[in-house]
Amino acid sequence: MDENLELLEYIYKSAEMGVYSCEKLIEDINGKENKIKKPLEGILKGYENYIQESKKLIKKNKYELKKSPIIAKISSSVQMKMEVAKDNSDSALAKLLTQGLTMGCVDITAKIDRYEKDVDKKILKLAKCYLKFQKEAIDFLKDYL
Repeated sequence: MDENLELLEYIYKSAEMGVYSCEKLIEDINGKENKIKKPLEGILKGYENYIQESKKLIKKNKYELKKSPIIAKISSSVQMKMEVAKDNSDSALAKLLTQGLTMGCVDITAKIDRYEKDVDKKILKLAKCYLKFQKEAIDFLKDYL
């Protein structure tokens, strides 16, 4: 597989999963008094931005994006519902989000390290910005832990 496509596809699918997870969490805490709602909406907007940016580069480079497997979303949704049912406190939600963001940081860092010399500079810049977004979201969520 082309390294450019692989990196773009990873960013797109990761951000897509981030959007899905944030939307599900917002839905699960709807009607509750969680203070983490606004930050969660901000993280959602960040993920949506990375979907759009990666789509632009995918289109510009005339790549074809493969569909994400639905099973990953279903599994994530079920797991989040169970976690939120056990504890829907701000600290529990921040921990859940931080775990997902941390996995994302580890994955994108490995991809950046692997492809840094081989990928288009714009795609690499997007990947590095995506990593920075995830790290900043983790730092922001620490206040809720």
